[in-house]
Amino acid sequence: MDLSLLAWGDAGWGDQMARGAVVTILVAIAAYALGVVIGAGLAAMKLAPLAPLRWFAELYTTVIRGIPELLVIYLVFFGGGTALRAIASGMFGYDGYIELPIFVTGTICLAVSAGAYSAEVIRGAVQVVPKGQLEAAVAVGMSRPQRLRRILVPQVARHALPGLGNVWQLTLKDTSLISVIGLVEIMRQAAVAAGSTKEPFTFYLVAAVLYLGLTSLSNRGFDAAERWANKGVRRA
Repeated sequence: MDLSLLAWGDAGWGDQMARGAVVTILVAIAAYALGVVIGAGLAAMKLAPLAPLRWFAELYTTVIRGIPELLVIYLVFFGGGTALRAIASGMFGYDGYIELPIFVTGTICLAVSAGAYSAEVIRGAVQVVPKGQLEAAVAVGMSRPQRLRRILVPQVARHALPGLGNVWQLTLKDTSLISVIGLVEIMRQAAVAAGSTKEPFTFYLVAAVLYLGLTSLSNRGFDAAERWANKGVRRA
């Protein structure tokens, strides 16, 4: 294992691996945020009184959680491009080639799965909130936005935090799969460096260390957030 290959600048691949780590973090954050939004919407559908909404949300989460993540990425990547070109052709008469920026595409690919897992976490957290508290809020004259802001959202956030932490870890590690669509993150950069230097063990080991570092820091962050949330509840 030649560690001199990890030097910075023209002498090594250290700066490229660091840039790959930055891309990994950025796409994971973007996909996670979008996934939580999707998950919140799906959770609302699962709890809605209208059966078609519940059926759609159940179908979405069942399908997405039931097929491999790599297959989800391929379906979104190729299907999304086909859909965009069909819309452009049908609505605007444009028959040229259209594709989203690769970063946006990678974010959507990961968010589709993150949304399915987040939906179950948020739905479960909503169901844990005692109905009596919401009924009491109605009795004292709170409006719906006030009930959401003061009662439902704080408690749902506290109960959902551990599960959403797991979704974050999955999203962070799943960024390694979007290298197949050309986004240069940690795994893609490690593969390029390994092919160029003929030192695959060195660069894949570095990739493993980077992922372990990111997941360890994430664990500490979510643990701190859970302690803060629980402390707030005890004070209340």
